[in-house]
Amino acid sequence: MPVSENARKVDRGGTAEGCPVEQGPDGVWRVRGHAAGRAVLRSTETVQAGLGVETMDRLPQKIRRPVLYRDGSEHREHRRQTARYFTRKRVDEKYRELMERVTDELLDRLVRDGSADLGGLGFELAVEVASAVIGLTDSRPGLAARLDEFFPEKFGRPGFTSVDGVYWFYRQNKQFLGIYLKDVRPAVKARKAERRDDLISHLIDEGCTGGEILGECVTFAAAGMVTTREFITMAAWHMLSDPALGKRYLAAEQRERYAILHEILRLEPIVGNLKRRTTAPVEIPGEVTIPAGELVDVEVGAVNVDPEAVGEHGLEVCPARELGDGANPYGLSFGDGPHKCPGAHLAIQESDVFLTRLLALPGIAMRTEPRIAMKEEISGYELRGLIVEVRSGA
Repeated sequence: MPVSENARKVDRGGTAEGCPVEQGPDGVWRVRGHAAGRAVLRSTETVQAGLGVETMDRLPQKIRRPVLYRDGSEHREHRRQTARYFTRKRVDEKYRELMERVTDELLDRLVRDGSADLGGLGFELAVEVASAVIGLTDSRPGLAARLDEFFPEKFGRPGFTSVDGVYWFYRQNKQFLGIYLKDVRPAVKARKAERRDDLISHLIDEGCTGGEILGECVTFAAAGMVTTREFITMAAWHMLSDPALGKRYLAAEQRERYAILHEILRLEPIVGNLKRRTTAPVEIPGEVTIPAGELVDVEVGAVNVDPEAVGEHGLEVCPARELGDGANPYGLSFGDGPHKCPGAHLAIQESDVFLTRLLALPGIAMRTEPRIAMKEEISGYELRGLIVEVRSGA
């Protein structure tokens, strides 16, 4: 299959060239080697950093933190108890039919209208699926629109020292309140009357307050809805702009299709930086020890093209590439260690269900490529404006 020397759509300005671990002038340890990155993420001597952890640390200790912001035994126990919601068997048996039904409805609309914003379609699917897992199934109409507004393309910093800061403080709290009143509170009320097999029922049994459940729901929304939207758009962009890859994907069995999706995700990690803070000295392969109390930035975009892990030509799309010992086909795009994404299989399966049906539509084509916006704090991309259309007579 012909591929370009650098098939990346998003240029984060870095590869695995150079030292796999080094401390920058700002004191931050930057990790670009795969083995080193995996060691940091798997270490029990690190805790989450970035992603708003500093804000969470200022909350009273009696307030239960969302699972994303917890570490240690408490975090491990929560992950153990909720792992059942994300097993391959459960995803296949409980959510595939939902994925297929919603996808068919969305693509019927696309065919009827002739064109659509692909990111919008992907987001509607992701919201439906993640809502079923979480338990946000008793909402008032408009959940997808509320969440889309909650995660705008450009964020401002809330505060009281400027008009802009006051605006964003007001906006953020208004949106929190809207999601709580229209989505979380109805779900909690229904599950207090009768428990169901979902995350919110589990959180109620753990004694969580409404506000704590809201925090978990927003966290899972960001992890399970927003990121899936971006990946569906990215994968479609690759396959619609590379007809050979799209045809290969459409003709393949599920195992090879998943391999193609994993390869695109390795090449285009949605979150480009994963940060940790060491709580004790951490030994890194290559005789490097990072002292306690240090900020470590695992540069996923560089780690995922490390020749030691993925061989040569790491910037090409090659689903059949040979991997180094311990390397996953998607690199560290789902993270690793205690905070590895629990919904990895869920995201890949719903992306596959959607994309196989999309690419099978007669006359499907990309009218406009998406514009790229970057979230600098995590080197995460947002893709907007990828318009697909169904061309008659094609």
